[in-house]
Amino acid sequence: MPGPAADGRQVPFRNAKEEIRARIEVSGGGGDPQRLGGRGQRQIVVWRNVVLMSLLHLGAVYSLALIPKAKLLTLLWAYFCFLLSALGVTAGAHRLWSHRSYKAKLPLRIFLAVANSMAFQNDIFEWSRDHRVHHKYSETDADPHNARRGFFFSHIGWLFVRKHPDVIEKGRKLDLTDLLADPVVRFQRKYYKITVVLMCFVIPTLVPWCAWEESLWNSYFLASILRYTISLNISWLVNSAAHMYGNRPYDKHISPRQNPLVTLGAIDPGLTISPFAPISSTPQNLFSTVWDSKSTAPLPVPAGYRSDLHNST
Repeated sequence: MPGPAADGRQVPFRNAKEEIRARIEVSGGGGDPQRLGGRGQRQIVVWRNVVLMSLLHLGAVYSLALIPKAKLLTLLWAYFCFLLSALGVTAGAHRLWSHRSYKAKLPLRIFLAVANSMAFQNDIFEWSRDHRVHHKYSETDADPHNARRGFFFSHIGWLFVRKHPDVIEKGRKLDLTDLLADPVVRFQRKYYKITVVLMCFVIPTLVPWCAWEESLWNSYFLASILRYTISLNISWLVNSAAHMYGNRPYDKHISPRQNPLVTLGAIDPGLTISPFAPISSTPQNLFSTVWDSKSTAPLPVPAGYRSDLHNST
């Protein structure tokens, strides 16, 4: 993960020492716990999220009791929906729209946007914006799920409180014109609530009920509630466990780790700390670069965005 930069014209960090220096600057230069970890700062609890997430996880626990009663096709369908959701996050919001790791034509972008709505982890624009902030200001108050604030906060607790003001402030400074220029991203954002209801809950529930006469109850709890809860927690483990447990083969001074179990669960072989990430060659260059998976030509990435550490969602 990243370290902060003052504005979009800075070159991405080239080593861990530069990243550490930048973290000290953004945290005020001292050991103020409110700046580094936010532990001394009053938090505003979003009780709606607390209640909804609690009910979701209770529903998922109940769903486990329905597994023996469900048809095999229903379980396979739930797993298929899980894979589809994972693609919408890993290949879509993460690799394509956040990191610009490869190019995709319109049909593939539409497919990934639909899969992303099934994942229900915020629309592509918001997910990518927060992920870029996370990479650029990793483990400072500007990081939406700052791992220095503990496992619970980086896993799910960050959703239970209002965003730190630094997250909002730094997010507004990012160049997100590449996202806004994509009509697929704009369309999904405009109709996100409708697509989420359809893709995350209605379609996963109706297919088993209509196609092989599974009970509507089993279909809803297994293909929607249980599948959704598992996919959420696996994604969250990238923010929590993958910053605390695992090895750091390339740089011992950074927090992100290679965690094979998290990588396997998230279905994203790119969740590693890459020693080969390209960087902008001149301070005057307003774009850093990442590589097209099928060519040697770099793809432009918005100014100030850091692509050298490819871990975390």
